[in-house]
Amino acid sequence: MSPILTLFALPCAGASSVMYLRWRRRLPSWVQVEPVELPGRGGRLDEMFAKSFPSLVERLTDEIEACPPRRYAFFGHSMGALLAFGIAHSLRKRERPLPLALFVSGCAAPSRQDWRRYADKNADASLIADLRKQKGTPEEVFESPELLSLTLSLLRADYRICASFRHTQSLPLPLPIHVFGGRGDEIHESKLEAWQSETTEELSLDLFEGGHFFLRQHEEAFLPVLVQRMALYRPEVYQEAHREPADMSLCIP
Repeated sequence: MSPILTLFALPCAGASSVMYLRWRRRLPSWVQVEPVELPGRGGRLDEMFAKSFPSLVERLTDEIEACPPRRYAFFGHSMGALLAFGIAHSLRKRERPLPLALFVSGCAAPSRQDWRRYADKNADASLIADLRKQKGTPEEVFESPELLSLTLSLLRADYRICASFRHTQSLPLPLPIHVFGGRGDEIHESKLEAWQSETTEELSLDLFEGGHFFLRQHEEAFLPVLVQRMALYRPEVYQEAHREPADMSLCIP
């Protein structure tokens, strides 16, 4: 089956596009997973890290705007969810076609973000403590000085991005937002529900066992629900859901 929905997947802080590569094998053939690589990692290792949240959003918007697919959506985990949100707003300002939906995971609503949590976190010990607390980093990384050094460099740069984020009042996005969270994550459910103020459309919230990286820890439970939510944007389902009601006055004799 030819892909009918392109899913741009944005990574969390300290990660690269590699975190989504396995989804290409695990998601249905009608979904084309496009992991977004951020500057300074993977195939963009020779590029400078972005200096701020706004500058990174504008850079990614330029890249997506250059060749947008006809039907697409954004998925982002943690920092990636904020980036997806920022790119959607940037596209709207440019009067470009918006994604069909935002899928945001492990991320408090923009209005409930606390940039101070990331400020001045430069020391290795502090960053390592965060990695261990979130339980999303393989033990092999901690055992390899080279891998650990690379991971800490990425996390340090991405924390600067998160620390530069500021929520500003703006019109809600005219697209649905689907939120996912872990029951054991320190992000309280109320902070996930607060995404409702960012959309004029439907908001869904699905919770899973596990902590901040529930999508890895409980992938077998998470991916089917993600597919179920994405299936709402298959053409036949989407068109039926958005069909204008018939004008019954035309049927009156």
